[in-house]
This record gives sequence, structure tokens and C-alpha cells, in this order.
Amino acid sequence: MRLLTERFVDHWRDRLINIHPSLLPAFRGLRSHERAIEAGVRFSGCTVHFVRPAMDDGPIIVQAVVPVLAGDSPTTLAARILEEEHAIYPLAVRLIAESRVRVAHEQVMVRGVGSPRGAMINPTVQRRRTEVRRPQASETLE
Repeated sequence: MRLLTERFVDHWRDRLINIHPSLLPAFRGLRSHERAIEAGVRFSGCTVHFVRPAMDDGPIIVQAVVPVLAGDSPTTLAARILEEEHAIYPLAVRLIAESRVRVAHEQVMVRGVGSPRGAMINPTVQRRRTEVRRPQASETLE
């Protein structure tokens, strides 16, 4: 890891990006996988962000989430996160290259994208079969 000078970072403000193997702002710095497991978090992931002078700080462009599985080691968690890093870094570069990203008040705004709906739950459990079924949109009520 290499830290850049404040002068350099300020000169290239909002033109330098970094990828970090955690869901920033959690677990900045080194050993992020190990620290996530030690903390008992249920999810980890990776973040592409604009660089600021402080380490692993700056407006977030893209994040990917992965579950922390029972029995995970830092190595197994790192391998799953690395797969997502290979997906989100090119996505961030594309969004920037297409001029779809802008920073306002230290938050990234991305034009023409959606956001996931719903929640991810870890651990998951089987739902009981006695639950009431929700009607589908295509079904009509009489």
C-alpha cells in the first residue's frame, strides 16, 4: 500500500480512484478481512471510492456486498471479495468515463442507475410453509 501526499491528492481531486476490500467506512487499512471476521459481521465486501488525503477515505462510487459465511477464514473471504472487486472496478471506471458520476458535498451522484430493493439477511432460515402467500401482480381481486 502506498499513501499519496495531500498536495498530490488535492491536485488530482475527484480524478483518483481506489478499491478497498471492505464496505467503507468499515475496516479501513490493512487486514480488513481478518478484522471483519473477528468483529463478527455478517456481511463484508469491497468499495471503489474517490481518493482523499486520509487513508481509505473519500466519496463512494460503487460497493459490492458478500456474506461472511460460518467457517470463513480471511483467505476464503478475500477470495469471494476479490471476485466482486473484478466486477466493480471496471464498472466504476465505465461510469466515470461516461461522465455519469459527479461529486456533490462529498457524496457521489450517479446518473441513470438503479438501486437494489429489499434486504439481504445473513444467516438465512427456511420460511414456514404456513405463511400467507402474497398475491402476484398479475392476479386480479374480485
